[in-house]
Amino acid sequence: MERNRSDEDLTMSASPRAPSGAAVMRPSVTDALTRAFFEEWAETGLGALSLERVAKRAGVGKAAIYRRWSSKQDMAIELIKAVGLNLTTIPDSGSLLEDLRLILLSLRRTMRHPLIRRILPDLHAEMARTSALSAEIRNTLQYERRERGKAIVDRAIARGELSETADRDLANDALASILYWRIIVTGGRVSSLEINKIARFIAAGLGRQ
Repeated sequence: MERNRSDEDLTMSASPRAPSGAAVMRPSVTDALTRAFFEEWAETGLGALSLERVAKRAGVGKAAIYRRWSSKQDMAIELIKAVGLNLTTIPDSGSLLEDLRLILLSLRRTMRHPLIRRILPDLHAEMARTSALSAEIRNTLQYERRERGKAIVDRAIARGELSETADRDLANDALASILYWRIIVTGGRVSSLEINKIARFIAAGLGRQ
């Protein structure tokens, strides 16, 4: 049985870079704060999240947060961007169908994470309410993730599996939305057999030769 990623996996590449001449910040403290931030967010929602409680959960003083981030929103944006780009791998198997299957498996694993299942709906609600947060996430994390997704289609075009008119944006939308609806919105499950069916469905929709 495939295991969910542990909470520790949410700390990947989340350490902010210390300014030149600044005191060295211990990565272990940054990782503890990252875990604590996402755990607190999952429990309370971003709007009610308290940095004091994050620091307490991480076992450090609140000053440790402000040495790394200037505000709650700054902390949220930086951690979302840093962690989000690492949670889903973008494969290059040499086959469109296999690439789609692998990325769907990676997305499924990410969405099944107990913290992510609770955080994602709240993040999207906060983005609808907070224009600065929305702009940052859309212009950085979402843009980069979609560019990576488009690369799968571009490689398939180069191999002759798809025509030049294949819709890259539609491919991105289909990959994310089908699993998001089933796992996050309805709380349902997606079997490996269904993953294969979804991959074939998307490939056919893109006009796979």
